[in-house]
Amino acid sequence: MGLLRGTPDLTRRDKKLVGRTSKPQPIEIVAGQGPRVRDRDGKSYIDFQMGWCVGNLGWNPPDIVARVRAFEGPSYVSPNMLYEPWVEYAEQLVDIAPGKLSRAWRVVSGTEAVELAVQLAVTATGRHKLVALADSYHGNSIAAHSIGGNPLAAHLTGIKHLAPPLDASTLDRLETLLKDGDVAAFIMEPVVTNLNVLVPDTAFMDGVVELCHRHGTLVIADEVASAWGRTGAMFACENFDFQPDIMTLAKSITSGVAPLGATLCTNEVARAVDGELEFYSTFGWHPLAVEAGLATLQFWREHKKELLANVVERSAEIRHTLSILDWKRDVDVRIQGLAIGIGVGDEHYASTVSKRCREHGLLIFAEEDSLVMFPPVNVDHETMHEALGILEQAVQS
Repeated sequence: MGLLRGTPDLTRRDKKLVGRTSKPQPIEIVAGQGPRVRDRDGKSYIDFQMGWCVGNLGWNPPDIVARVRAFEGPSYVSPNMLYEPWVEYAEQLVDIAPGKLSRAWRVVSGTEAVELAVQLAVTATGRHKLVALADSYHGNSIAAHSIGGNPLAAHLTGIKHLAPPLDASTLDRLETLLKDGDVAAFIMEPVVTNLNVLVPDTAFMDGVVELCHRHGTLVIADEVASAWGRTGAMFACENFDFQPDIMTLAKSITSGVAPLGATLCTNEVARAVDGELEFYSTFGWHPLAVEAGLATLQFWREHKKELLANVVERSAEIRHTLSILDWKRDVDVRIQGLAIGIGVGDEHYASTVSKRCREHGLLIFAEEDSLVMFPPVNVDHETMHEALGILEQAVQS
C-alpha cells in the first residue's frame, strides 16, 4: 500500500461521508502512547504534531487516563445546577493562573472560549470593536474567523488588524488603532503558534498591556495552544511582562483525554458584566472532562519543575540541531520552548520534507512555507535524537 496506509475502503468512505475542508494525512491511526502513534499496519510514528498542542503530556498519559476510568460521578450536570468539582476546578485554575485572573467560566472548546472572551470584553467595556493580528486564527465560528480576517467572515465589521512584525515600533501602530477609544479588546496568542510560531519581541509584549489600558481597551491572551508548558512557561504570557484581563484555555487542558475549555477573567471584568451578560454552555465542563482537567492540574503541580526544565533542555537541543542542518537554503528558525517553526521560503519544499519525514516515521506539519513542530513537553532525549535524525535525513535527501 505504500504511503497510503489504511484500507482503500476506509479512504473512500471517509471521502463520501466525513465533512472536511482538506485531505486527511494518509495514515489510519489506531493507537497512541506517549510521543508515538501507531497505524493499522503496525507502523509507529514519532508524533511531533500532537494535535497542534493537544497532547502536551503525550498520548494517553497514565495518571490522567486512570482517574477518568475510575470516575463514578454523574454522567451529566445541567449548567444551572451546583456541582462541587466545578468549584474545585475553578479554584485550582485561578490559583495557577498568572496576574489577576480570578474567575473561571465553563466552556467546551477553544472556539467557545474565544467567543466568550469577546462577549466579556464587549459587555464589560460597552464597545464593539476588536484589534487582532492580521491573518491570525482564534477558532472556527464566524465570529472567531472574523477576528483574524478570514474571508469567510469578511462581511463582519468592527475588527482592526495589526500586521507583524511585533517589535517596539509596533506599539505606535497599535496606538493608532486604539486612539479613537472604540476598541473593546486586543486579542493575541502570546506566542503566536497559528502564525507558524511567531515569537514577539519582548519590547512589544512588555508595553502592550499598559498601552491598551491607557485607551480603555482590555487584553485577551489566547492561550488555547500556547499554555501548559509549551513555551517553557506554564502559560506563554509568563515569558513576558504580559498580564491579560481575559485568558482562553483548551487543547492540552485535559492532556487530550477529553474536550474541555475555560475562559478566565479578572474580578474587574467579572463585576462589569454581572447582570449584563447571558451565557450558556450545554456541555461546558462535562463531569468526565473535569476529572481529566483535575488530574492534569494535579500532574502539573507534582511535576511542573521537571517538565519545564525538560522543555528548556530539549529546546536547546533542537535549536542547535536546526542551526547546523544543511537546509540548502536560507531558513528562519523560530523557537520558544517546544513551539518550533522553520520558515523555508517554499511551500513545495516544506511539503516534501514533511512527507519524507512521515515516510521515515516522524509526523510534523507543513504549513504554507514553514515546517512546524510541537513535541510533547515531556519528550525524552532519546526520542528527540531519533526524531532529529529523521528530520536531517529528510532534509539531506
